Amino acid sequence: MASTIPIPVAVHRFFAKFPLHIYPDSPLPQKNEVQRPSLWIAPPKSTVSGSVLSSDVECLKWQAYIALRGVKDLSVRWDVTPDGSVDGRLPSLQTADRKVLGARMIPGWVDDELQAEDDAFEGYKDATSKDESRAWVALLEGIVHTALTISKPSSPDLKAMLFYTPSKPLTSTASTPLSTHLSPPAAPISGISSIFPVYGERVSQSAVEAQYHDAIVSLSDRLGNDEWFLGSSRPTALDALAFAYLHCLLAGSDPVRVAVARKVNLVNWERRVQAIVQASCTVAPSS
Repeated sequence: MASTIPIPVAVHRFFAKFPLHIYPDSPLPQKNEVQRPSLWIAPPKSTVSGSVLSSDVECLKWQAYIALRGVKDLSVRWDVTPDGSVDGRLPSLQTADRKVLGARMIPGWVDDELQAEDDAFEGYKDATSKDESRAWVALLEGIVHTALTISKPSSPDLKAMLFYTPSKPLTSTASTPLSTHLSPPAAPISGISSIFPVYGERVSQSAVEAQYHDAIVSLSDRLGNDEWFLGSSRPTALDALAFAYLHCLLAGSDPVRVAVARKVNLVNWERRVQAIVQASCTVAPSS
């Protein structure tokens, strides 16, 4: 309803200096618009060769898990910092409906995407193989992880492992105390006769190297000429984890790289899986 109160000419002239422009509405995104799922990862060691594989073993493990399970159209991005991720650590997964999931929720999301039926053996051929897989996971996340970490002395993970404080929350495998990775546990840096309280851990590099070489030999022997670890007919979570470590080890320094490079079956297997994971991922546009 128009106003019947006359507006003074002086007021008209004043408002004429500030005309009101009306712009068309901006279209809102459709709620049902399908986006590609995007995995937020630590960056590749080098993107010169077009690699989209994360240089971080934890990120690469989940990247490989999603790819080997058969999820299509996965994009990856490494322009998100850990602070912007779930629980303050990478990886995180942004789903097609723009929800952001932490790593622990990825297996459930994959099952939903593939409409997978419950599998009591988790992809392994029987209950015995499923139980055995836990021992290999412990080996990879134990001595192999330790050898990979101490091969990079400048890595902040090494300091976190050596000088772990119980009051500090654990945010990743790398930040757990070294004693949980080694068997027997590493000795403390200071002893009961020291004027200083017990702190840190004394790492015997020669002992770590010996256990690491034994672990790689065992891993090679167990794989043999099989397509997947433990004779599984399709890739499992163990294959994703083994690939992540082998890829990072082969890209590492000589002390750890050479041990793997000498095992032809491990090198050929890593290359084959690398091609599968690389082909399944594309780089997401920055938002």
